[in-house]
Amino acid sequence: MADENKAVVTQQEYGRPKGGKFRRHCARWWWVHLIIFICIAVLVVCLVIFVGVPHIAQQRINKATLEVQSIVVTHTQSENFTMSIGSTIHADDSVHAVIDPFVGEMYLEDLEPHTPFAEVNFPQTSSKSHQIVNVTQQFVPIKNMEAFTTFNTWLLLNETLRVTVKGKTHVKVSGIGKKFSVDFKKTITMPGIQDFKGTTVPESEISIMPDDNGDNFKGITTIPNRSIVTFEIGNVSFHNYLLGEEIGTVYIDNMILRPGVNNYSMHANISQAPVLEAIAQKPYCQTGIIPFQLRGKTVFNHGQPLSYFADALASANQTVEIDIGTDLKAALNYTLSCS
Repeated sequence: MADENKAVVTQQEYGRPKGGKFRRHCARWWWVHLIIFICIAVLVVCLVIFVGVPHIAQQRINKATLEVQSIVVTHTQSENFTMSIGSTIHADDSVHAVIDPFVGEMYLEDLEPHTPFAEVNFPQTSSKSHQIVNVTQQFVPIKNMEAFTTFNTWLLLNETLRVTVKGKTHVKVSGIGKKFSVDFKKTITMPGIQDFKGTTVPESEISIMPDDNGDNFKGITTIPNRSIVTFEIGNVSFHNYLLGEEIGTVYIDNMILRPGVNNYSMHANISQAPVLEAIAQKPYCQTGIIPFQLRGKTVFNHGQPLSYFADALASANQTVEIDIGTDLKAALNYTLSCS
């Protein structure tokens, strides 16, 4: 009989539905499960806000492209200048966000170490697919003269150069009150000036007697600027070479170099004897055209020396062909002949 009762009890214990035990557990400990659920939900939300959103925002910044249409450097002085930049940012506008203003360092990407040649305050922007970003008339102190001189030299001599804009800023995503820190880094490829290749002197005039300033040569020079940069350079002087010998100095006053073709009045004080000797030799006596070489000498603007322009212009010689035969004919009625 005892064995039968034990079998019944055992059957009753193991024959109970497991769901009932689970329901009793939930009924007793429901508040624990609720707390766990809330903690998990809060954790997920925090991960999305503090990890997912900043990661998405940084990705959008990384995928955006910066296009610079113009750089204007004016009011140039020995230790500072004024800069304006016209640029456009193309971005994915699927995430609505506002990017705070930030200080952008500009440096040559292909020159280590990456020493900034300028620091520019960029304004607040948004995540629109096409965002115009203009920096207008900003005062820029020169913190590293060597870096700025190198930039001007590379811009002058090269066909293209790569410039990087880098800075730290914050992004505020629509619907989320918190701002997130992001890195802004964009490298742009800029066209260079190519050492003033294609410079001509379509008009020139030789004087037998120098004027009150000591000049005995005047003309109009056409100088191309293939870059997107405008420079207020000022009063420039150039060493003037003929067949490897320095024969005088060429001057261009109030020089502002703009993108495209620039025309300037030029004047010079040159030794005439080397020119007359050269024009009597072949092939110059046949064409009347003599190749002169120019190399930067000094640059002054508003009475201040601008070494960052002078050193860049002195980095290479520029060959300019001038029709001296026509000038001699007009000034002296001199007819070319080959000795």
